[in-house]
Amino acid sequence: MEHFEKLGAFYLGKPYDLINSRQQEGYLLYDSRDLLTHGVCVGMTGSGKTGLCVALLEEAAIDKVPAIVIDPKGDLTNLLLSFPGLLPEDFLPWINEDDARKKSLSLEDYARDQAETWRKGLADWGQDGERIRLMRQSSDFCVYTPGSSAGIPVSILKSFAAPPKALLDDAELFLDHVAGTAASLLGLVGIGGDSALSRESILLSTILTKIWTSGQDLDLASLISLIQDPPLEKIGIMDLESFYPAKDRFNLALQFNNLLASPNFAAWLSGEPLDIGQILYAPTGKPRIAIFSIAHLDETWRQFFVSLILNQILSWIRTQSGTTSLRALLYMDEIYGYFPPVENPPTKKPLLTLLKQARAYGLGILLTTQNPVDLDYKGLSNAGTWFIGRLQTERDKLRVLDGLEAASAAQGSGFDRASIDKILSGLGNRIFLMHNVHDDQPTLFETRWCMSYLRGPLTRSQIQMLKPKSQPRPMVSSGPLNGATPALTSQVQPLPFTSAKQAAGAEPGTMPPVLPQGIRQLYLPFCGQLNDLAAYLYKPAILGFAQLGFRDSKTSLQANQDKLFFTDITNDVFPVDWSKGQEADWTMADLADQGIDGIQMADLPEPAALPKNYATWDRDFAAWLYQTQQLELLHCPALKMYSAAKESERDFRICLAQKTKEIRDEAVENLRTKYAAKLNGLSEKIRRSEQAVEREAEQAKQQNAQTAISLGATILSSFLGKKRISASSLGRATTTIRGASRSFKEKSDVGRAKETVEAYKAQLQEMEDAFKIESDTLAAQFDPDVIEVNPYPVRLLKTNIQVRAVALLWLPCRKKPDGTLEPAWR
Repeated sequence: MEHFEKLGAFYLGKPYDLINSRQQEGYLLYDSRDLLTHGVCVGMTGSGKTGLCVALLEEAAIDKVPAIVIDPKGDLTNLLLSFPGLLPEDFLPWINEDDARKKSLSLEDYARDQAETWRKGLADWGQDGERIRLMRQSSDFCVYTPGSSAGIPVSILKSFAAPPKALLDDAELFLDHVAGTAASLLGLVGIGGDSALSRESILLSTILTKIWTSGQDLDLASLISLIQDPPLEKIGIMDLESFYPAKDRFNLALQFNNLLASPNFAAWLSGEPLDIGQILYAPTGKPRIAIFSIAHLDETWRQFFVSLILNQILSWIRTQSGTTSLRALLYMDEIYGYFPPVENPPTKKPLLTLLKQARAYGLGILLTTQNPVDLDYKGLSNAGTWFIGRLQTERDKLRVLDGLEAASAAQGSGFDRASIDKILSGLGNRIFLMHNVHDDQPTLFETRWCMSYLRGPLTRSQIQMLKPKSQPRPMVSSGPLNGATPALTSQVQPLPFTSAKQAAGAEPGTMPPVLPQGIRQLYLPFCGQLNDLAAYLYKPAILGFAQLGFRDSKTSLQANQDKLFFTDITNDVFPVDWSKGQEADWTMADLADQGIDGIQMADLPEPAALPKNYATWDRDFAAWLYQTQQLELLHCPALKMYSAAKESERDFRICLAQKTKEIRDEAVENLRTKYAAKLNGLSEKIRRSEQAVEREAEQAKQQNAQTAISLGATILSSFLGKKRISASSLGRATTTIRGASRSFKEKSDVGRAKETVEAYKAQLQEMEDAFKIESDTLAAQFDPDVIEVNPYPVRLLKTNIQVRAVALLWLPCRKKPDGTLEPAWR
């Protein structure tokens, strides 16, 4: 299978002969681009549905396609249980003790049994430990546990930040995002209702719209204050008090305050932010299979989180460029209750929007369920691929047939209801019908053996064992009380900002120096709360703020950058040395004109009190910037691509990987077209030899009619796909070869015809060998891991340096017991 690994073909199993209950030759290879029209997987418990979807996610990992996996049942955590060595000790920590007990085996013996079972199962399907190693090397795997610290915790703070500009500019999508967020929040406090009718929904939506369109972020603490005193006078044509009186708004705010005060809610405020772009790729740029396990949450919190992440995914895709290749996957295991036909939970609308719009941005969606009667099949008509396993009831089968028919009609393809009905009635475990609108007809196949150890849901302690050693730094609430529950008041009470130092009554050494006019003094705020003012001190430094402009004709670059540097000031001959300074990780907007009363001020060196020195330091700062500052871009010679001005190497490599997929997919399509034409020509030659073996050919035709849904007979035909070659021609060719071989062994008087067919078979083999060589070449050529990336510096012009400010900066410091100082700013 190695020659298929990097060509966008997902190895899901082998064609299956339902009449004779046996596998057929060849492989079932699914074109990853077909997932751009989304997929649905339906099957009862025990049908093999989870195994099929795990296999598909494994293939995505090998092809370096990142995925967000929403796991309500806890089964998909098994994706992290893949062991290249296939050793008993690898399986031992994860085996189910009850399963071992049922077989009357010790844990060690059962681990050996499982290791051998997996080794043999993989070998039967052409896989081994090396393929597992390839999967592990190609993608990162991790388990997120929102609302819990068992896996990687998730912070929801960023989820209420202002959406990106692309989403703000799309009025319809922005309103959907606002409505979805409002519905999610109200669901947390037990309030439902249609956004067009519920005054709670209308109020929250209006507040969110007002705050976000002004470019401000939001958190729950701020929202509580805004509910009490909204930044508006009217809603519609009614004044605020008539629409929603203050007393009622206070009660709504109280419900959210109780939520915020709950000890359980603290688990949602720390952890990795729900940033889709950061989650889909590791810091190194390696694609990630991110599993969000929500089995531990109750239904209310599940609905909240699923709607939240769906809205975040919607926001993310709007920031991506269009593509015809698969960029990422969204997989949800069991959508029962999240996509019902009549009700409108907060998860339904964003999911429906994604099904309609995600394709253009390269996001494929795969949804599964074992409860087909409770799905909105009008929404699922957007799905182009249906994987259908064994169903539990006749009612389930009828609902699935309705869904298939609707999907076929929406995609403009035919649908033989009677034939599909008959096939669905005869499915067994791990046998699936694939109805793909991109193929000429449906396909029956048996799912392959999974590389991951399918042991079932993991315990909390087992999930903890899978946590990466280095955890992301928890996000700290930026709310007014540093994470504490805000007091509810009848009016909003803004936090008092630092007051100016008063000349009268101030402690000695706590007043800023009186400096000549023209010398600006700025203060960097302290981080955290100050319990003992005597333990802190303001230290002087010199701040330089400049705006730099970069131009480059080769890359058509035109970019501006703001630069802030600060450096010590001394009483030396050269009191300011910009080369010893450091770049600030804050902006001019973070600085204040006044400090905090009662904080000691360090002695100010004399040069800092002379206005003429600041003019000198201004010129020195500009000269130093010209000598040292340049814009570092990245250049990929093979693809002739340059990074954007503020694009990190991680993000640039992600773009390169997507570009190589697009080029690769186009090359693969050309390869398929080339070999499909050759195969059709060879099939026609074989057809003309049918007269020499008329009886066997007729039998083969009958067999072909019975199993017309499984045409693949060679690696070549499997990879090319039925939609790219003549189905009738290939069907006659493959069955004729088999039938002719049997006939010639029985009839010695048709030796010449036998030689002819054998020659055609040899040509097929030669064609397959040539195809393997070309596909191997493509795989190596479009491997993003080996693409060369070089630095590309863009130098400054003196005329493009504008120094905006050189000022005296007071840095907040903390006094250490040994008398030294340490920074006390963010």
